[in-house]
Amino acid sequence: MARRIDFYDDPKAPVPNSLVPSVNVVVTNDAGDLLMIRRSDNDNWAVPGGAIDLGESLPAAAVRETLEETGILCEITGIVGTYTDPKHVILYTSNGEARQEFSIALTARALSGEPTPSSESAEVRWVPRGQAEAMSMDRSMALRIGHYLTGTVVPYIG
Repeated sequence: MARRIDFYDDPKAPVPNSLVPSVNVVVTNDAGDLLMIRRSDNDNWAVPGGAIDLGESLPAAAVRETLEETGILCEITGIVGTYTDPKHVILYTSNGEARQEFSIALTARALSGEPTPSSESAEVRWVPRGQAEAMSMDRSMALRIGHYLTGTVVPYIG
């Protein structure tokens, strides 16, 4: 099975060979719970997201990726921040791609649908705000969720 391996400031990390604009989406329901997936490629918990396709806008990619990975249709409401740390390298074992981090995290509200796993998400669930940071996840995802939960008005730029 293809795996995703995240490296941070690790001398054993592969040299990046790609930079792909991507989006992460912090989706909430009426109760304020966060929509989270357990990724099928590394078993870590995360908010939905993925690469932005050519000809696609950032909000359109966010809505598409969320629906594909979770079964939830959402509406974009804001931005958490930008995440472009060159110390974060993501290795995809299926093709040897070593991607330098480049992600924009948006906020959204759920409109319809039921949490449904996909080929990219082994599990999908609504997680209460107070439990989200305790989930097993990569440090970069914890950073995004932490920034969202602190509720700062100014987006994170990093």
